Amino acid sequence: MVGPSNAEPPPQPPSPAMYQLDIVLKKGNSLAIRDRTGTSDPYVKFKVAGKEVFRSKTIHKNLNPVWDERVSLLVETLKDPLYVKVFDYDFGLQDDFMGSAYLHLEEEGSRLTLDVTLDLKDPQYPENNLGSLELAVTLSPKEGDVRDATMLLRRNWKRSSKYQSMRLSDVHRKAQLWRGIVSISLIEGRSLQPMDANGLSDPYVKFRMGHQKYKSKTISKTLNPQWREQFDFHMYDEQGGYVDITVWDKDAGKKDDFMGRCTINLSHLSKEHTHKLDLPLEEGEGVLVLLVTLTASAAVSISDLSVNMLDDPQERHQIMQRYSLWRSFNNLKDVGVVQVKVIRAEGLMAADVTGKSDPFCVVELSNDRLQTHTVYKNLNPEWNKVFTFNVKDIHSVLEVTVYDEDRDRSADFLGKVAIPLLNIQNGERKAYALKSKELTGPTKGVIFLEIDVIFNAVKAGLGTLIPIEQKYIEEEPRVSKQMLLQNFNRVRRCIMFLINTGCYINSCFEWDSPQRSICAFVLFVIVVWNFELYMIPLALLLPLAWNYILIASGKDTRQDVVTVEDLLEDEDEDFDKDDKDSERKGFMNKLYAIQDVCISVQNALDEVASYGERIKNTFNWTVPFLSWLAIVAFGGATIIIYFIPLRYIVLAWGVNKFTKKLRDPYIIDNNELLDFLSRVPSDVQVVGELSTFISASSFISF
Repeated sequence: MVGPSNAEPPPQPPSPAMYQLDIVLKKGNSLAIRDRTGTSDPYVKFKVAGKEVFRSKTIHKNLNPVWDERVSLLVETLKDPLYVKVFDYDFGLQDDFMGSAYLHLEEEGSRLTLDVTLDLKDPQYPENNLGSLELAVTLSPKEGDVRDATMLLRRNWKRSSKYQSMRLSDVHRKAQLWRGIVSISLIEGRSLQPMDANGLSDPYVKFRMGHQKYKSKTISKTLNPQWREQFDFHMYDEQGGYVDITVWDKDAGKKDDFMGRCTINLSHLSKEHTHKLDLPLEEGEGVLVLLVTLTASAAVSISDLSVNMLDDPQERHQIMQRYSLWRSFNNLKDVGVVQVKVIRAEGLMAADVTGKSDPFCVVELSNDRLQTHTVYKNLNPEWNKVFTFNVKDIHSVLEVTVYDEDRDRSADFLGKVAIPLLNIQNGERKAYALKSKELTGPTKGVIFLEIDVIFNAVKAGLGTLIPIEQKYIEEEPRVSKQMLLQNFNRVRRCIMFLINTGCYINSCFEWDSPQRSICAFVLFVIVVWNFELYMIPLALLLPLAWNYILIASGKDTRQDVVTVEDLLEDEDEDFDKDDKDSERKGFMNKLYAIQDVCISVQNALDEVASYGERIKNTFNWTVPFLSWLAIVAFGGATIIIYFIPLRYIVLAWGVNKFTKKLRDPYIIDNNELLDFLSRVPSDVQVVGELSTFISASSFISF
C-alpha cells in the first residue's frame, strides 16, 4: 500500500538546545600601532549577543602577540555571531580601539573544526588595514537536559562580570609558586609638569603589574615631590614582565589630571641587585626616581616546610664546616646563615568587613625581604614556609610582619615581631606575641616561628667594626606628641642617672657617710699614686665581669631593661588616656601638654648653646678683662704642669676636695670653671647689650 501523496513527511531530528563553542586564541599579526613608542599593548574581547564572555591577557609592547589561550563557551543559537574586538591597554586611561571582526557561526554549520583568520577592521574607516587574528574554532551540539544547559549558560554570562575576580583568584592559586618579589621604592619626582593655577601640582603615582595595583600618597603643592614609599609585587614570570607607572595630579571635587607615564621592563634588570632608575615621563614632563630590587636567589630563598637544608644532617654538617673557626678569614662578608620557619598564626585581628582577614607574612633581614603566600578569609592561617637568608651582620634584627592583603590598595598592618639574631635559640619553636608598628605595645594574635642561626664568631666580631648597612627605605618621621614625650622622658632618665652619679661622688667629698668617704679617699690616693694607662681598660673590664658573675649566679641585672619596657608601656597607656582625655577636654589641654615638654627642651637647648657660645666668646675677646684672666690662668697652668708631674697635681686636687669639708664644715661648694664661664656673655646677651649701647648713644647725640 502506498500512502496518499499529501502524507506528512517523516519527522526531522530536533535541533540541539545548546552548542559548545571551543576557541583557541592563537596570535595576532601586524596589529595597529596605538602608542607613541610605535607599539601597542593588545588584548582581545569576545562577545555573543552583546554580552562579554571572554577577555584575554594583555601582551605588552607587541604588534604580533602570541596568546595561546583557550575558552569554552555555551551558545543558545547560531544566529548570533561571535563578535571579536581588540584593544590597546592604557593604564589609567581609556583603552584604544584596535579593530574588530565577526565570526558567523550559522554559515559554518552546527558541527565544525577549523582554523580561522579574522581580518580586523574599524567600522568608521573600513578601508584601513588593522591586522588579523588567528583562531582555532570547534563547534559541537551540546546534548543533555535543557535545564542543565540553561544553568550553564547563565553561569557563562556571569563570567563577564566576575572575570576580574576569577583572574585574580587564578593568580592567588599561583601565589605559592611565585618566582620572586619586585620591590619598588618610589623615591622622588623631579621637575614635574605644573597642573594647577598656582604653577604647582599635587602629584601621586599609580603602579600596576598585571592585576596587582598600588597607589602612593599625595604630596601637596610641589613639582619635586619626595615620597619615600615602597611597594612589593609578586613576580610569576621568570622573564620578568612590565610595571606600568602613571603620575596624576590630585584635584578635589573633579577628575584628577594626568601628568605622564613610564614603564619598567623587568626582563632588563638583574636579580638580587638594587637598580636606581631615573625614568623620564612620557606624555608629560619630569623624571621619576625609583629603586627596583628583584628577589630571590640562592642567598635569599623560600621553600616548603618539607624541604629545608638544616633538617638534612649532611647538609647541616657542610654548613657548620663552612662557618667553622678554621675558615674565619674566607669571604669575611659571609658571616653566617639564618633559617626561619614560618609555621602559622593564631587569633589575628579581623581587618575586613566580613570579620576575617587575608593574611600573609613578610620576613625581613636588613634589605633582604621575602613573603609567604596569602591565606584567604582566615584568622588562624598556616603558611608552613621556610625562609633562608645570608647573614651579613650578626647584630641585625629579624623582622616578621603580618599584613592583610587588599587588592586595590596597600596591605593593612596586623602585627609585627622583631628578633635580634643574637637572641635566637636554635631549633626552638616559639609563639611570639604580635606587637604594634613601633613595637611599644601588643596587638592581637601570635605567630609561631622556628629559627636557626649558624655563624662564624670571628667574622661576626670583625663585621662589628665596619659601618652598619643602611636600609634603602625608612619611614618618614612624623611629629607625634606621644613620641616627643617618650623621647623627652628617655633623655631625662639618662641625665638623671648622670646627676645621681655625680651626687653620689659629691657625697664622698661632703663626708655624708664617714666610712664611705674614708674608703673613697684611700682608694683615690692608691689609684692616683700607682696609676698606669693599662688601668683604664682594666677599670672598664671590672663592671663587665661583675655583671657577668651576677647573671651567672641568677641575679640578672638586665631586669632594668624590662622595667624600662614596662615604663614605656605604662607611658603608652598614659598617652592613650591623655589622648582620650584630650578628646574630651578639648584642644587646649593637648596644647598645654606639648607646651610643657617644649619649654623643658627649649631651656635645655638654651643652656647648652649658651655654654658653647661663652667658651667661644672667651677666646674672641668679647670681654677683654675675662680674656686676660684666661691668659693668666692658662699661663700659670702651663708652668705648673711643666714642672710638676700630673700625678702630683691630681693627687693635690683630690686631697683638697676630700679635706675641704673637714677644714671648713660650712663652706659652699662650687665649680670654679663654671663660675668663670657664667661671667662670659652668650651671643644673645652680647646682641642685647650692643643694642642697648647703640640706643643710649643715639639718645645722648640727640
